[in-house]
Amino acid sequence: MKTKVLSAVFIASASLGLARAAVAADAPTCEVEETVKFGGMNWESNLILADVERYILEKGYGCKTEMVPTETLTALAALERDDLQVNTEIWLNSISDAWAQAEKSGKVKRVGELYTGKEGWYIPKYTAEKFPDLKSAADLARHKDDFADPENPDKGRIYGCPAGWNCQLVATNLAKGLKLDKDFEVYAPGTGAAQKASLMSSYKRKKDIVFYYWEPTPLISTLELVRLQMPPYDKEKQLCLTREDCADPQAVDYPDNPVFTALNTRFTQDAPTLTQFFSKVTVPFEVVNKTLAHMEESGDDTSDVAQWFLKNQQDVWSKWVPTEVADRVKASL
Repeated sequence: MKTKVLSAVFIASASLGLARAAVAADAPTCEVEETVKFGGMNWESNLILADVERYILEKGYGCKTEMVPTETLTALAALERDDLQVNTEIWLNSISDAWAQAEKSGKVKRVGELYTGKEGWYIPKYTAEKFPDLKSAADLARHKDDFADPENPDKGRIYGCPAGWNCQLVATNLAKGLKLDKDFEVYAPGTGAAQKASLMSSYKRKKDIVFYYWEPTPLISTLELVRLQMPPYDKEKQLCLTREDCADPQAVDYPDNPVFTALNTRFTQDAPTLTQFFSKVTVPFEVVNKTLAHMEESGDDTSDVAQWFLKNQQDVWSKWVPTEVADRVKASL
């Protein structure tokens, strides 16, 4: 009897050893030894998707990754220098001139068309109902006192983007083009979180506010807002709005904004398999909205939301990778 028991234990131990050996043999080896560094631009969709990509690289491809906190233009410069290897979200229309110069240098590559973003200036629905004549951004000229700046009551306040975000430059130039710069400040909150907190607080208190924002974001999808009309889009005029040295800003509407992933060129040469992965990353707009809504409702941080995405949107992300990579990622969740 003891012999049978010992034999069973031996067989079980041997099987366990073989299983462990199989797992070890199946462990992937990253095609680059370096830590793959991602630009951590601090808006929700970028941070979530970067965490999704990092998880797939770590669990599916055996790579080491790191998120480096940064801002849009700083991140682009770092990508050119190879201080970063991945910028998950580039919003083209916000930095079109800077991106064109970076791409021309040959040091960066555009891959992975993620989705099409939208931008605009918004007021709450209750504000639109209070001021029925306020239809366009140019109409703000008649409403300076209704949007008084708490820190400078002689001027109105337009909530823009945090300093360092290129959307703040565009909003500032746009205010000049609309001839609003003498009567309004384009306010720059300290961070993306502070920007959102200020807007949500004002909205809950039914305060009249006008602000720049973009979508997909949970803020736009959960609040009742009205988008202010702008003059018709013009490519050359809009390009000037993205430049610090725009000598004569002309107001035009925000166009639909292509959002894509950018990689350092040297990295694409050293990591063709990973480059192929990044080139396949695309997310339906409604899935981005659903993911951001989950973040808003749950209060989870971006790494937890990334895990939620990987568990609940497998039909989306499994198309980005080979079957064996998808299987490793699923097994780790």
